[in-house]
Amino acid sequence: MRPERRADADSRAGRCRAVNRANVAATPQWAALDSSLQRAIEVVSVVLPFRSNRYVMDQLIDWDRVPDDPMFQLTFPQGDMLYEEEFDEVDRLLEQGADPRRVAEIADRIRARMNPQPGGQKTHNVPTLDGRRLHGIQHKYRETVLFFPKRGQTCHAYCTYCFRWAQFIGVKDLRFAAIGTDELVSYLRRNPDVTDVLITGGDPLTMKTAVLERYVEPLLQLGQLSSIRIGTKAPATWPHRFTTGSDADDVLRLFDRVVCSGKHLALMVHYSHPIELSTDLARHAIRRIRSTGATIRMQNPVARRINDDSAVWTDLWRTGVRLGCVPYYMFVARDTGPRNYFEVPLARCWEIYQGAYRHLSGLARTVRGPSMSAFPGKVHILGTTCMDGMEVFVLEYLQARDAALVRRPFFARFDPDVTWFDQLEPATERDAAFF
Repeated sequence: MRPERRADADSRAGRCRAVNRANVAATPQWAALDSSLQRAIEVVSVVLPFRSNRYVMDQLIDWDRVPDDPMFQLTFPQGDMLYEEEFDEVDRLLEQGADPRRVAEIADRIRARMNPQPGGQKTHNVPTLDGRRLHGIQHKYRETVLFFPKRGQTCHAYCTYCFRWAQFIGVKDLRFAAIGTDELVSYLRRNPDVTDVLITGGDPLTMKTAVLERYVEPLLQLGQLSSIRIGTKAPATWPHRFTTGSDADDVLRLFDRVVCSGKHLALMVHYSHPIELSTDLARHAIRRIRSTGATIRMQNPVARRINDDSAVWTDLWRTGVRLGCVPYYMFVARDTGPRNYFEVPLARCWEIYQGAYRHLSGLARTVRGPSMSAFPGKVHILGTTCMDGMEVFVLEYLQARDAALVRRPFFARFDPDVTWFDQLEPATERDAAFF
């Protein structure tokens, strides 16, 4: 069967066939790439996880625009994601046919300097139960618990800026993964202030519905929970999951059951670019999801080379609202992974957000941003102003480890080059308490 016919057959059957470092060379798109670009992808993918699928490659990437196409940048590792000396070292080892253990050792060293678990995820977010750390759970904010089911710690396609990239590289000590829900349920019963569980990954919707159901069903019996969220990118990168997939109807029935139980079900979908909303299949998936009573909330970071343009965000949010989705968050790309490649200065993030927001109707102005998920909490950039002759950022916490800090404005000295919270300096002594 020719590759293009095989892709069509996979699409009809709704089976997600992964494209990764081992088999990307078999695709016609790979054959058309410049050899230096091929080599860059081969080298960087030794260090950073790479996975795509034929839907992304055939429907979302404009190969005439490669390497500048935003979905290509989102999916395929790029040479400049590593420092030059790191790239050259890995390239040389591969060229020499070095022992794979030596290559893995160098890859681990590079990953270690990339801040694989930002924001205190491993050190401060993992709760305990009867003196035991619950390694598949995070609890940072009082009302919300994050749950990482073991079977959902992969994705239909990996985003190159993903702040959870460490979940995918095979290093056990860096992974969050829970085998079952017994400990989660016990922990929730001990913590009645928790009203919201976010099932995340990876992507929980890579699991078969029968497996996902085993994680969800116990939560429906907990009266304290008002909402269940599922963090996913499946509607953007594999909409077959809700349309032609082998158990697409089953997952929609599960969504319906959650809603009928009296819980609010929200799919927190990472839409990176309007192109992900442009295909008939993507729009059909949204209609089917919404028909169950579940809501779709749109969130994603600003990333250089992908969506660092106000017009892109205006289009994304307007299109989302037209399709019945709720614009929710514009994030600042986290301080992890190849941050040097994607990061956008905070001042520019604000310009992009404000430039997009002013062209939106009220229905799309539900979106909050730019927001940094930093160690103390979600830091919301409200803009800039002058205070006592000094230009400052105006900030607030939308969520915080210390709930008393939430929605209290504070100020940081303006710096046009700063890209993350820990690079900011308090504007006054009073503001130091917020840092």
